[in-house]
Amino acid sequence: MADDSLTQAEYIRHHLTNMTFGQHPDGSWGLAHSSAEAAQMGFMAIHVDTMFWSVLLGAVFLFFFHRAARSMSADTPSGLQNFVEWIVEFIDTSVRGSFTAKNDMVAPMALTLFVWILLMNLMDLVPVDWIPHFTGWMASLLFDADPHHVYMKVVPTTDPNATFGLSLAVFALVIFYSIRMKGPAGFAAELTMHPFEANNVVLKIIFLPINLFLEGVSLLAKPVSLALRLFGNLYAGEMIFILIALMYGGNFILALFGGVLQWAWAVFHVLIVLLQAFIFMTLTIVYLDMAHSHH
Repeated sequence: MADDSLTQAEYIRHHLTNMTFGQHPDGSWGLAHSSAEAAQMGFMAIHVDTMFWSVLLGAVFLFFFHRAARSMSADTPSGLQNFVEWIVEFIDTSVRGSFTAKNDMVAPMALTLFVWILLMNLMDLVPVDWIPHFTGWMASLLFDADPHHVYMKVVPTTDPNATFGLSLAVFALVIFYSIRMKGPAGFAAELTMHPFEANNVVLKIIFLPINLFLEGVSLLAKPVSLALRLFGNLYAGEMIFILIALMYGGNFILALFGGVLQWAWAVFHVLIVLLQAFIFMTLTIVYLDMAHSHH
């Protein structure tokens, strides 16, 4: 529910601001007390909420999958075991269908990406005010802080730092396996000898910078598109939830209509949450398959 003490613009800005730790203009280090302070902290600032929820959800993933593996039984499988086996089989089928080379790392990585991103995306279904209001209340109780200056974004994938972190890790693996499988010369040839080819030496020299530009742009576009696709879809979904929450600050009819809209959008958003995790995983598998392929 929207906070009556904030204007609509302040409410939206509050929910879209990360809890940021960094260096203040006076040289001291601490948490930002406004979105303007957070912006002034620059590149070296840390989004504490993104780090916290990412690590926590990663730990939840490891805990339950480890628990399922420890209690594995062929006679009377538990519900958790059945669920984990279904996910593992789904990932295995996806990898077999998209990855033609042999690399024992790809399937576990695909499983980790899918489940971890799915858990982070699912935080978007938590009502937008619950955790931020609880965090503000705890901060005011324990540290006598102004709750309006306490920020908490609970969906890590609405932070481009998180999505770019994931995509750049995938990009590093793509570069590593491209060089490992094809050699430095083969990887360089892949960037400079395609798409324009010629037998004439002069034409080859002319085509080299053109090919390098085209293939370089295509290569660099992979992590950018991978990160922005995930970020854009989840950020837009979170923004819609925030705008719907503003309706609760109106009259009873508007609040009732907002509740119906929120339910309908949450049902539809479940598909987006699942689809974006699947797309990120599938594109990662495809990019790694291309890195292993010899053209």
